[in-house]
Amino acid sequence: MSTITAGKTNTIKTLNNIAEVGLNEFKKGNFTIDDSNENPDAVVVRSFNMHSMEFGSNLKAIARAGAGVNNIPVDKCTEQGIVVFNTPGANANAVKELVLTSLIASSRNLFDGVAWAKSLAEKTEGEDVAKLVEAGKKQFVGKEIRGKTLGVIGLGAIGALVANDALNLDMEVIGYDPFISVDTAWNLSRNVHRAMTIEQLFAYSDFITVHVPLTNDTKGMFNEEAFKQMKKGVHILNFSRDGLVNEEDMGVALKNGTVGKYITDFPNENVLKMENVIPIPHLGASTAESEENCAIMASRQVKEYLETGNVKNSVNFPNADLPYTGKRRVAAFHMNVPNMVGQITGAISDYHLNIADMVNRSRGDYAYTMIDIDNKINGDTIPGLLEKIKQIKGIISVRVI
Repeated sequence: MSTITAGKTNTIKTLNNIAEVGLNEFKKGNFTIDDSNENPDAVVVRSFNMHSMEFGSNLKAIARAGAGVNNIPVDKCTEQGIVVFNTPGANANAVKELVLTSLIASSRNLFDGVAWAKSLAEKTEGEDVAKLVEAGKKQFVGKEIRGKTLGVIGLGAIGALVANDALNLDMEVIGYDPFISVDTAWNLSRNVHRAMTIEQLFAYSDFITVHVPLTNDTKGMFNEEAFKQMKKGVHILNFSRDGLVNEEDMGVALKNGTVGKYITDFPNENVLKMENVIPIPHLGASTAESEENCAIMASRQVKEYLETGNVKNSVNFPNADLPYTGKRRVAAFHMNVPNMVGQITGAISDYHLNIADMVNRSRGDYAYTMIDIDNKINGDTIPGLLEKIKQIKGIISVRVI
C-alpha cells in the first residue's frame, strides 16, 4: 500500500522510446523520468513485452501508448491492483488513412502495377520502357470504388472515421457493431446503413474492413463459413489483429477466388506465400503524429491517475471521475461484492473523519471507489487508516492521495 502526498516525487519508467512531447506532460507536476528505476510508480510502454516482468510494490499504473495491450499481463496487473491504460482513438486518423489508401490502391491494382513497372528497369531502357508500359498496362485494369459497398465491422474510433470518409468518396457504407457506444454513435454519419447481423454485412459488401479487438469471440471470425456468405471476389482489409483471420481458410478462399484480395497489416510466413495478398509491414499507426498523440494521451492518463485517482481509458479498472478539490482522497480497488463500500466508509468513520464526496464504479467482478474526506487528516493517521481498509476482505489495493 502506498501514499501520495504533496511534494512527493512520482517516478515514471519508460520501456520504449516514448515521444518527448508526451513525456513533457510530466514536467507539469511532481514527476521524474527514471528508466533505471526497478520500482517506479508508473510505466509508459509501447511494444515492450512485459509478461516476464516482476512488478515492484510502488507500481500503480501502466500506460500503453497504443490501443492493443497484448504485451501487458493485464490479469496479473488486475490481481495486484495496477491500473492498465491504453489510448483508443489516438492513432485512429493514421490507421484510417492507410485503410482508405489500401482500399483504393487494391481496387486499382496499384501495388502490382508499381511492382511490375519497377521491374522494367531490369529488362530494357530508354524509349522501350514507354512502349512496354502502354502494352502491359491492360493487365492492371482495376475498378473504381465509387458506388461500391464497404462493410465496416466495428464502429469505434477508427471504424467510424473510415465509414464517414468512405461516404465522402461516394461509397455505400454498411456498418456492424452490436456494442457501439453513445459517443461513437454521435460521431457516425446517419448515412451509414446499419447491418442487423454480420451475415447481412457479408452478403452486401464489395469490400470489408474490420476494426475489432482480438477476443475469444472474434478469433478466427473470418473463416470458411464466413467466406461462403460473401460476394465472390470481395476484398478484405485487416488492420486490427492477425488472429481475426483463419489463415488456412483464407488461403483456400484466395486460391478459388472467393476472396479477391486480402490486405493485411500483419504479414507472416503463411500469408506471404498466398496469392493475391497485399502484405503491409504493420504501418497502421506508424506516423510521427500518431506516436505523439499516443504518448500525450498515455502520459496524461497516468498523471491524472497518480495525482487524483481518476481513471479514463482503462482496460481493467472501471472508468471513474470525481472532481478533485485538493481534499484527502481514499482510492480503493476491490472485488465487486455487497457491502464493500459500507465497510470502507465504516473504516473511515472509525477515525472520526467526515465524507465530503464519493464515487463507486464497477466492471465485472471488480470495482473502484474514491472517497473525499471533508476534514483534515493528520499525517500520522494515514498508515493506520490504510491498514484498516487493507484488512477488509476483497480489498486489492488502496491509497490516500
